Amino acid sequence: MKKFLIFLFVSSFIFSADAKFSIEKGGDARKSIAIIEANDSLGGSKGDTFYSILLADMKVSGHFLPSKEKIQGDFHSTVIPANLKSYQYILKYKLTTEAGLSLYVALYNASNGSAIFQKSYNMNSQSKYPFLAHKAISDINDALKLESIEWINRYVIFSRYTEPRKSEIVLADYTFNYQKTIIKGGLNLFPKWGDKDQKSFYYTSFSGKLPTLYRLNIYNGKKDAIATSAGMLVCSDVSKNGEKILATMAPEGQPDIYEIDVMSGAKKRITNFGGIDVGGRYVDDESRIVFVSNRLGYANIFKQSINGSSVVPVVNRGKNNNQCDAFGGKIVYASRETSSASSGNTFNLYLANSNGGNIYPLTASGENQYPRFSTNGKVVLFVKNSRNGSQIGYINLETKQSELFSLGGKKVQSIDW
Repeated sequence: MKKFLIFLFVSSFIFSADAKFSIEKGGDARKSIAIIEANDSLGGSKGDTFYSILLADMKVSGHFLPSKEKIQGDFHSTVIPANLKSYQYILKYKLTTEAGLSLYVALYNASNGSAIFQKSYNMNSQSKYPFLAHKAISDINDALKLESIEWINRYVIFSRYTEPRKSEIVLADYTFNYQKTIIKGGLNLFPKWGDKDQKSFYYTSFSGKLPTLYRLNIYNGKKDAIATSAGMLVCSDVSKNGEKILATMAPEGQPDIYEIDVMSGAKKRITNFGGIDVGGRYVDDESRIVFVSNRLGYANIFKQSINGSSVVPVVNRGKNNNQCDAFGGKIVYASRETSSASSGNTFNLYLANSNGGNIYPLTASGENQYPRFSTNGKVVLFVKNSRNGSQIGYINLETKQSELFSLGGKKVQSIDW
């Protein structure tokens, strides 16, 4: 049991500075933009954090090159200062505590001062202020007809240990400036979103006699028990229509991958191996799965048809490829490349197609694990664990921009978005 848990769910991975890779392109296509904070905008630590979130949103999008210093000015003035005319765009914003929290934004063409986009936003809950920034930047991105960055508006859900045999499941924005604990007490792990609209999620409770898989609606609190199993039970993927899930189960001692019909509870065993098969992900329009197995004597990524028994290896490099995620015809996986008693393990992330070809390294050093594709498959989230806790990293696969956000000394057990 202990060996199995370590094999499947080792939860440390690092995104080091040299993972901020770049690929040579024919010029920088990012839009230069100066950010002006209104003189009467909300100040203090919340105001500073809000500005930092705006910068992070712009940078990780890969579409903008924001000004490096905060500029203050009159929100209502339409005059463009002469020293800012070298930028392509001017973004003005004002954050106030009117009716909870309100944000006013205006985007101008820096060369002629013409207004391109203007909008106001309001929310009652001040704790969720990061989402005001995310929504504004994604709307500005759309107004300029740039490729969607809607993923910045999504929730991230993760679990972390709080003490022995206890954990909590937390809801956050992608920068982790907003965090809300939604499950605490007992041992509740492996949260996995249950639908594209993020209304519900699956998680495993280890607080009863047997591991139990639950689905919880975050809006009305409705909780349904989906399955129980001896040994191990983890939801690893959800079908596009939400009607079926892939689960790792070990009713007979060794883990295999099952497909569960959520409505009926019917279980279909997909893999049947005397060793370890875990972490199934749908690929090829949900006709096949990729998963991690030790059937070669070491952890590697394999592919199998939902309705067949033929199993083929996907990755032909490395001797410990122990985690993967899939989107369309792509996979991203973690590979252990060094092990040292003094300095720890090195896990790097690689991008490949679902047949194992076109392998491309995403990181170069450190412990990088738990890769997760965004809903459009164009950004990879991952966790960086060190002795000082976890950081969450994002790699924009198209623009090659990356960002890291700290969790303040706490370590992530599992994560999804």
